Amino acid sequence: MGIDIKNIWSMMTSEAANECVRDPDLRIFLEQHIINHDDFSSSLAMLLSVKLGSKHFPPLVLQGLFVDFYREFPAAVEYAVFDLVATKERDPAAVHYFEIMLFMKGYHALQAYRLSHWLWQHGRKTMAYFIQNRMSEVFAVDIHPAAVIGKGILLDHATSLVIGETAVVEDNVSILHEVTLGGTGKETGDRHPKVKKSVMIGAGAKILGNVIIGEGAKVGAGSVVLDDVPPHYTVVGVPAQIVGKTEVQEPSLEMNQQVVTTAKEGQTKG
Repeated sequence: MGIDIKNIWSMMTSEAANECVRDPDLRIFLEQHIINHDDFSSSLAMLLSVKLGSKHFPPLVLQGLFVDFYREFPAAVEYAVFDLVATKERDPAAVHYFEIMLFMKGYHALQAYRLSHWLWQHGRKTMAYFIQNRMSEVFAVDIHPAAVIGKGILLDHATSLVIGETAVVEDNVSILHEVTLGGTGKETGDRHPKVKKSVMIGAGAKILGNVIIGEGAKVGAGSVVLDDVPPHYTVVGVPAQIVGKTEVQEPSLEMNQQVVTTAKEGQTKG
């Protein structure tokens, strides 16, 4: 599925202009961050550089990094817009595109990770670690630069989210706050979870080790997953158990936190 970046940007600027009329005290802020920019990528680059910058590392330097990133890897702009649309479609608190980009730190952290991943791939590992560190300090989100994350991702709230070095998150996944995609603490090498597309992971879930969360699966809030989860099944508990099939093919899109237990299919993982 394609996405019309120019159309999304046009809607964002219109939303921001309308908000200036409703609340004139926001005019300067909205002009600086959205209205005065020529396109989506320049606006996002400026916003993230201001948020991640500090007295020790000037925002202008970071802004240059983001501009280079979006110029040399234009797919990152498309990914950022896919993430924006995913957030608006799945999060009932997300009403306007411009508010998502300006105020939702899960979205900010995801776009900061994308820069760190690009830097990591191009051998600039120290700079990638710097972005990761600032992202952790500013947004309370810790994503290793080597992790691989697809597009159309919702990080809802995102506080205390941890994603490890060899983790993979495919397209259209939704992840709530306090989730860990981590190692078991004793393994080396490829040691983190592989989350297939359209998975929904509830708040506080811990998925540990090189396990596969199958396409369209659902992980209930607070669960601890130590084994593979089959596609289109729901797991809950500590340790996680299969309680039945998911109600829909793509739980990440519906964002239904209810768990429907199918007694016939309930079984302990492992």
